Amino acid sequence: MPHSKQTEASAEQLANDAFIQKLTAFHAERGTTLDTSPRVNGKPIDLQKLYQIVLNIGGYDQVSREKLAWRKVGHEFHLGATNAAAYAFVLKTVYYKNLAAFEIKDYHNRIPPPKAILEDVTAKGGDLLSRTVDNYRQPTIEDAEASGEEEVRTPDGGEKMDLDEPGSGTGRSTRGLRQAPPQRVLFQPDVSSSRQTRTATGQGQSPQPTTAAPSSHPYVATTTQNNMPHSISSYEPRPPMPLTLRGVITPANNSTRFYQQVKQSQGPQHKPKDMTKPGCGYDGPNIYVRTLQALRSGIPAEQEYALHHLVKISHERGDKFKFEAFPMLAEGLVEYILGITSEYYDLHWKVDYMESDKSINVLNGLNGTPGLVERLKSLPCIDVADELEPKEKVMHFEKVKEAGLTMRNLSLMEDNAKYLSEMAEVRDMLTIILSLPDDPRLTELKHYMLDVAEMVFRFWVIPENDPLYRILLKEVNESNDRGAILTALRAMCRISMNLKENNNLHSVPITVIEKLSRYLLLQDEELVGASLDFLYQYTAVPANVAILLFHSDTPMFQLASLMKDLCRLLRYGEVEVTTKSLLQQAIPDIPAEKIPDIPNDLLRQLLQMDEPERSNTWLKCVFEEHKDSEITQIALWQAYQSRFTPYSHGAVPNAPGLLPAAEFIKNVSIIFENATAQVVNGQTSKFIIKGIRARRTPVDMRQQTYLRCLWQAPNAEKPCEEFFRTSEDLFYHILTAHIGVTRTTDAEGNSKWDRSDGRTVDETLDCHWASCHRFTTGNTSNRLEKTKAQLAKHIHVHLPTRNKSKAVPTSTSASTSTSTANPHQNKPQPQSISVDHTPSTATFPFQPNTLGPNGTHNPHLLAGPDGKPVPRNEIDPQGRQAIHQHLKYHDTPVDEHGDPAGLSLTAILVLRNLARNIPKAAEVLRSGDVDAVNWGRVNGGGAMAGMESKEGKEWMEEVFGGSVGELVWCLGYNRTLGGYVADVLALVRKGMGE
Repeated sequence: MPHSKQTEASAEQLANDAFIQKLTAFHAERGTTLDTSPRVNGKPIDLQKLYQIVLNIGGYDQVSREKLAWRKVGHEFHLGATNAAAYAFVLKTVYYKNLAAFEIKDYHNRIPPPKAILEDVTAKGGDLLSRTVDNYRQPTIEDAEASGEEEVRTPDGGEKMDLDEPGSGTGRSTRGLRQAPPQRVLFQPDVSSSRQTRTATGQGQSPQPTTAAPSSHPYVATTTQNNMPHSISSYEPRPPMPLTLRGVITPANNSTRFYQQVKQSQGPQHKPKDMTKPGCGYDGPNIYVRTLQALRSGIPAEQEYALHHLVKISHERGDKFKFEAFPMLAEGLVEYILGITSEYYDLHWKVDYMESDKSINVLNGLNGTPGLVERLKSLPCIDVADELEPKEKVMHFEKVKEAGLTMRNLSLMEDNAKYLSEMAEVRDMLTIILSLPDDPRLTELKHYMLDVAEMVFRFWVIPENDPLYRILLKEVNESNDRGAILTALRAMCRISMNLKENNNLHSVPITVIEKLSRYLLLQDEELVGASLDFLYQYTAVPANVAILLFHSDTPMFQLASLMKDLCRLLRYGEVEVTTKSLLQQAIPDIPAEKIPDIPNDLLRQLLQMDEPERSNTWLKCVFEEHKDSEITQIALWQAYQSRFTPYSHGAVPNAPGLLPAAEFIKNVSIIFENATAQVVNGQTSKFIIKGIRARRTPVDMRQQTYLRCLWQAPNAEKPCEEFFRTSEDLFYHILTAHIGVTRTTDAEGNSKWDRSDGRTVDETLDCHWASCHRFTTGNTSNRLEKTKAQLAKHIHVHLPTRNKSKAVPTSTSASTSTSTANPHQNKPQPQSISVDHTPSTATFPFQPNTLGPNGTHNPHLLAGPDGKPVPRNEIDPQGRQAIHQHLKYHDTPVDEHGDPAGLSLTAILVLRNLARNIPKAAEVLRSGDVDAVNWGRVNGGGAMAGMESKEGKEWMEEVFGGSVGELVWCLGYNRTLGGYVADVLALVRKGMGE
């Protein structure tokens, strides 16, 4: 704790030093003097603390406006209750001289007034933020009282002083009430004999003077403790008032300031109160009204000012600035933008709201103007001179683009977009601007108009013969500008989005569809997304799908290619995800009761090693880590001795000797990281190794578990317990050593098992593996019916299959890694289920007669005597590890709610539209008299032979026949789109008549 307090004090001191340093630099730059150690009533004032207290209240002006606020600030510094008003004013002066200007600069981020009207004048008054040279005047007594000023003043001749009651020690209780001072009693000297004592009676009292003022207290010449007036006995003198001295400025000590004061004294006198210059104190209209009026004024300079600020306002405050709050602003922007037409045609547009003027340059502001494109085509275009343009023309283009940018920014707000959609002249403006000649100077303005169209199209119903709709289709079909194509597609996809009417996207040239299908090959997510959105709305109409079928195999459009690209995009942005599920639960093995012996082959390998490698390897093969187990050090050492003493240098020449006990025990902690040598205190100290235990079955050099034979003959005291490396070796051992099956050699020299029974009449066949009695049913004749071949087949139940790797695939097809950034890679082969045994030891197949109470398979049970299930541990003490199933999926992106999102979702929706509308489109083609089909013939050539005779089943097979495999793969491996793909496949099967 002391260290923490010292650290906090050090941090506060560093912060205070940094504040004083910053304040000193400010005063040096300002040319004023800083008092770094001010005092009030003899107590030091911390400038940083004072600054923070005042800022917490609201600043100097706020504190000065509140009654007794400076007294409250003084209480924080414990200045005393006596003369609190005087101390408060001195504290205010300290802040005024040292911190007021700094507050204006640092806290309010404004330029402080000159020091001539701040530091160089009295601290009376307030309103520093609005103080200027023109409006400042020396504060009067009335101003000080009105602002809560607490400076102690000397009354003039006609004003009574406000004195405190003697002895009260509290000062004035209120500022508004004054009390008359008590009557004074004139002092009269004692003229009696000097030999008279102070205890004399009142005989020698001086008489009351006749000219004295009447008093309630009679004068007593000689006073004692008993007759002394209370006002005198309780009188306490008031503490001295602090005196603030200010140096006299002379030409010698401060010539600059001296001449400034002289100049000010010779200047004009301050105007009387409430007298201001004309226009002073009135800020005028706000910036919004000012820009609106400036734009409508027609004055170039004012319009330049208005457009400059409108661009800034629309960018910074576009979410708050509404057209309906500023009438005629939208109309003014429209008229200004239309002014660019005069640069290309001899035409100046006017908006008429009376529908009376039919001139070529008049726009109908009520219902819109028809034939605008034809009007522009009928006018001669002004040739653009191939020379430097004048400044006025360049500025005109820039200002028109600023007006377009302002409208574009404001239209992003839905309320403003709806407001613009209700203006007929806005549709005319979009049609005119987008119909102007291709000119690099207009590219930016046209992009702004396309953005505006994207926002307002949601509130419009646009027929297929609308010139604006045709212009956007032409932009997509003929333009090479990516931004223009992208915005035009988005705008057409948003037609009547906020209305009940459907957006049918009729009369779209097949060349546009062909161009969009080629855009699907690009590595441009925005453009591909816009193309898919357009195709989704286009294919939602059966008549449009009929046009696609009509041109499905023409040189200008290949529907098969479109289907291939759509299926490829189903895997756009996919991520390979591996899931893990439990197939069989783990069964822990039974702990070993003793340290196991090691097989002979492992012993031969160990005897070829030197110490300490031999002992270390033996420990790894026979022991394993287990945090809750322990073994005594003496037992471990004795097991080591008993195993290798017969093969040490004392018994075998040139053989290595045994390690010393201390070194051997030390090596245990090195081999097993979590093993520690400990001493258990008690009546007898016990030395143990904590964290290891003996293995039930040893492992070889590669940590592969040996297989132990658990066959126990009826008359044997313990199981066989021989160890084998493989299941084949163990099976061979059981057949030959315990069952008595032999191998024979045929005529060709091939070794085979002798499948003849070859047993006596009384010999029975039982399985003696651990406690298993598979053929024991209580009937000896039943066991006699079994053969050795059947018993050998049963033996496989107890023999595990060795896993050579942790993952064993059931198929040889390898997975192809798919990058999420490239949607055009070849799809991987279907993945097989891989089984992972963790850790890799032994696995067991399901066996019959292992059903639980509810009839389901229980992996913990095996068939016991009489076919009853028994716990596997009773039959298989070697235990079993868990078996898990790993499945690989290729999931596509989802949104924050877990729903499908992105290009893959739009692609499957387009496929669903096609699968749903192909039967209806086939009916349209067979009818042959639909406007859509006739329009398709005109714009795409004649009908192909036999097309009208095809049925929906044939069309479905032709369109989706080559895509079913891809859809089935996506159904199995894409969990995100699985539901959508299932719907598409169901529609395809229904369309094919299955």
